Amino acid sequence: MTARKRKTSEPVNGTSATAPLAASTGPSIAPDISQSGKTKSNAFLRTMWTFIMIFGFFALLAAGHLWVVLFLTVVQVQIFNEILAIASVPAMENQIPWFKASHWYFLATTLYFAYGETVVYYFKHIVLVDVLLLPLATHHRFISFVLYLIGFIWFVGSLQKGQYRFQFSQFSFTHMTLILVVGQAHFIINNLLEGIYWFFIPAALVITNDIFAYICGKAFGRHKLLELSPKKTVEGFVGAWICTIAWGLLLNQILMYSPYFTCPATDLGANAFSGLLCDRNPVFVPRLFEIPQSILTTHPLVLRIIPTTIRLAPIHFHILVLSSFASLIAPFGGFFASGLKRAFKIKDFGQSIPGHGGMTDRMDCQLLNGFFVYLYYQSFIAVKRESVGALLGRAIVGLSDEDLVRLVSGLIQHLSNRGVKMSAAILNGV
Repeated sequence: MTARKRKTSEPVNGTSATAPLAASTGPSIAPDISQSGKTKSNAFLRTMWTFIMIFGFFALLAAGHLWVVLFLTVVQVQIFNEILAIASVPAMENQIPWFKASHWYFLATTLYFAYGETVVYYFKHIVLVDVLLLPLATHHRFISFVLYLIGFIWFVGSLQKGQYRFQFSQFSFTHMTLILVVGQAHFIINNLLEGIYWFFIPAALVITNDIFAYICGKAFGRHKLLELSPKKTVEGFVGAWICTIAWGLLLNQILMYSPYFTCPATDLGANAFSGLLCDRNPVFVPRLFEIPQSILTTHPLVLRIIPTTIRLAPIHFHILVLSSFASLIAPFGGFFASGLKRAFKIKDFGQSIPGHGGMTDRMDCQLLNGFFVYLYYQSFIAVKRESVGALLGRAIVGLSDEDLVRLVSGLIQHLSNRGVKMSAAILNGV
């Protein structure tokens, strides 16, 4: 300590005593300049990649359902990789042959099951009339179970003395990750196939809420929302809810008239340029709603200001629910991810998106929100009616070949009696 003090007060090689003092003030300024430059660089990188993601997102939507499905597959694989990486213990894993390969095998098996369920449900009219795909479709769940059993037996056979606790904890962690990631992403893909609207709107609401939570928190934030996320405030949380509802109503007004967004996927090759055609879901059709008398009779002035009827589509009411969930409940998916990161003492799940962390950091709220939207859509919005694929599936599975021939002959006779003209290819194929 005395030597250091001496160097700061005595001249060295003829330099003045003030020179070391000036030099000593350098290190206190340099870090500030360096930190400021680093912050600006990170802000620029984050902004640049934000625009890249926005452009890429809209490009995917324009490319069509197939490309979005492929993108969601990449997202699932990346999230799975990032979550498993935080619990990785290389020193122990290296002692177990094919340890990581077993995890990836379970991911592949789960994806096969989830995607197979989706394809069989939405494209029965294709897979059930194809000679190669028919056995895979009719026995899909059994095949998936056999594949899982192979992985299960593989895991049991790999158990090693002294590694039991570690191996079982990793086995449980892998299955939890598969349920939370692939399980929920499966329903997001189903939303997409019901119509791009049901994929885009929920995703946009979560992104919007995140942006407005930051803006409102910076502008009005005073009270901390959760200990888990110190930067989140009550004011930002509530302000983002209001702004997300307003943005949701505006976005809905733009998209509800577009067949490309609202029509279900009947052809995976469709894109924004080829378009889609369908009968509109009644939820998008405006109708007259009467204002309740209890509201109109509250005050004489109300009758002069508020009309007795209002023309709205049912989707306007549903968007209030979707916006509220994206604002009030979906953020808890992000809080859950924050808790997981704190448990493993990491800042981000990865660096796959420069300036934004990992894919998991960007998708934590989206998975929970997409799962809710699927259940909400199927419960309150979906039109329950028979499809050609559903009828064809029941006929192929439940009828004998002779019954199928009689069914087709009867349908042709029925259509002929109604004067419906059929092509020669159809008639010759019977």
